Amino acid sequence: MLRALRRANDRRRHAEGEYGWLFHPYTGNEMVAIDCETTGLDTRSAELVSIAAVKVRNGRVLTSESLDLRLQRPASLTGDSIRIHGLRGIDLAGGDGVEEALDKLLDFIGNRPLMGWCLDFDMAILNRHLRPRFGFDLPNAMIEVSQRYVRDLRRTHPEIEPNLRFEAVAKALDVPVIGRHTALGDAVTAALMYLRLEKGAMRGD
Repeated sequence: MLRALRRANDRRRHAEGEYGWLFHPYTGNEMVAIDCETTGLDTRSAELVSIAAVKVRNGRVLTSESLDLRLQRPASLTGDSIRIHGLRGIDLAGGDGVEEALDKLLDFIGNRPLMGWCLDFDMAILNRHLRPRFGFDLPNAMIEVSQRYVRDLRRTHPEIEPNLRFEAVAKALDVPVIGRHTALGDAVTAALMYLRLEKGAMRGD
């Protein structure tokens, strides 16, 4: 409810602005899978390390039409998060500033629907940086792949308790895990999971 109210208010304030086109209904046939790597798991403080997005069209993940951004080293980058995403300070040399990266992301995703794994987490961090710089949250329609998996599993196999580990769902859907804990790898894998669900993977089609 709060998100819907905020989105309506953003649309009213920005409809005629530089990014007004983001608030228009999407009429195309593409979606975008998105993922972020961060310095932590607290959405109030975690900083962005990398952002990736890849287009999905006509049942295909278009890795040739992807965005893979590394950001400038955040002050909160420590060994704990480096052990997860593998990006050290030296790997982020020459990376984009946050505002530059967000500008590139907005241009890439446009008003297409977004999909991802644990999308609420990524959106919370992206919007925490977007709002003070651009004045709005991402208005795109969103599909959480894990929720779609749970819904399909409960409908077709209600006796099975869902295992929502990323790797377990990929295995259940017979999808290869590509570059785990890299932003582009997780975005591509989530997109492949979604396409398998769209093709009726839970029905054994």
